[in-house]
Amino acid sequence: MLGRVTSRQTLPPSPGTAEGGPESPGEDLAALLERLLALPRSGTQKDLAREAGISYPTLNAWMNRTRGTSRIPPEKLRAMVEVFRRWGVRTTPKEFFEAVGRPVPGPSRDEREARLLKLYRQLPEARQRALIKDAEAMLQVSRIT
Repeated sequence: MLGRVTSRQTLPPSPGTAEGGPESPGEDLAALLERLLALPRSGTQKDLAREAGISYPTLNAWMNRTRGTSRIPPEKLRAMVEVFRRWGVRTTPKEFFEAVGRPVPGPSRDEREARLLKLYRQLPEARQRALIKDAEAMLQVSRIT
């Protein structure tokens, strides 16, 4: 009699997933990271940890499945996605969130504010002033409706 498999199974990548696409359903984070780090343009675990702002021992524990992944902050998952993208690897936040068994959240309030501030700081002063006027006008319109 065959026993039932109780651990999460990792499916091998299907043909056409060499670029790290979301075509590998059922991957946990360790399998996803192994697959993406094996791509020619990828760096090492240490490179990923350093560039994503994650301690190497933590990343290594996720890779070895000795540390749970369900509580990884969304910012860390997105940071890993951004590192892989900088390396030229196609991947998505959805792929990482699914690998840890969570739905992909929208950007948090802090992330939206940080993005807006980053854009604002890149504008010339005249455009910054115009943006402030536009925002004030939008606020007045939203109070009326």
